[in-house]
Amino acid sequence: MRTRFLIPFVTITSATLFLTGCGSGGTDTTPVAAKPAKVPTTDVVSAVRKDDSAAKLLPAGTTSLTVAVSVGGTPPGTTYLDDGKTLTGQDVDFTQAVARVLGIRLKVEQASFEAILPALDSGKYDFGASNFGVTDERRKTIDFVTYVNDGQGFATRKDSKLTKVTDLTQLCGLNVATGAGTTFEATLEENKHVCTDAGKKAYKVQTYAESSAIWSSLQQGRSDIVMSTINGLRYAVAHQEGLKFLNEYHRLDVGFAFKKGTDLAPAFQAAVNKLLSDGTYDRILKKWGTTGSAIEKSRISPPELKD
Repeated sequence: MRTRFLIPFVTITSATLFLTGCGSGGTDTTPVAAKPAKVPTTDVVSAVRKDDSAAKLLPAGTTSLTVAVSVGGTPPGTTYLDDGKTLTGQDVDFTQAVARVLGIRLKVEQASFEAILPALDSGKYDFGASNFGVTDERRKTIDFVTYVNDGQGFATRKDSKLTKVTDLTQLCGLNVATGAGTTFEATLEENKHVCTDAGKKAYKVQTYAESSAIWSSLQQGRSDIVMSTINGLRYAVAHQEGLKFLNEYHRLDVGFAFKKGTDLAPAFQAAVNKLLSDGTYDRILKKWGTTGSAIEKSRISPPELKD
């Protein structure tokens, strides 16, 4: 069921999020306690002011836009504060900051991650803001305005024998947990053949709609390894016992997503660049501990980054 509500320009207040505990690895499914992790609540948005030069790039008469978001449950991705209603996360801060630069209001609709991009073309949403990686395949039907650089990585339990994953053949015979409808799922499914090509047992892709389910799968021994966002994995490892971050696998630009041919992109690009120049951008990344994901300037639908 989809919830619908308005996000006004308000200060996000304090809340504490307790992340799922993870097992110690191997076949041991005994969970270990997670470290209590306080969700960052520094106000990095309310001081942002409208920029007329960026706002004039909006289509005439634009005062409100509908944004679709997916709530994954784990920072720095989008989650709820303890009131169960107020959204927070890195994407939320960037979305609200851009809206303030453009002087518009946001109507927020929650949807599953895999449902957002297909719905943009119909006009159901004006744009999506859920850490969407820019890939050449997605650029065929979606326009993007970039605001961070994140990408794909791996994590597992601390006592796992798995080390740096540089080739997907290292996953052969394993159960790999990841998010449904993500670039991770696409990468894994498209490359399953590498195992059979090498005469090995294919890995099994296990998809989940929520990050908490991914970590539970790892904790309970149903999964051997997790493929997810670099920033999300680093956060999980920092705040949960019994985990280790393996490595970055493939970097991707991340952007606001629009239907192909949108006339909103120039305004959003100008707004992100305004945040870069006035210091707001750096404050958002520092709040979420993602300074390694900084970009120098926003771009519209750039080619996919290649390693």
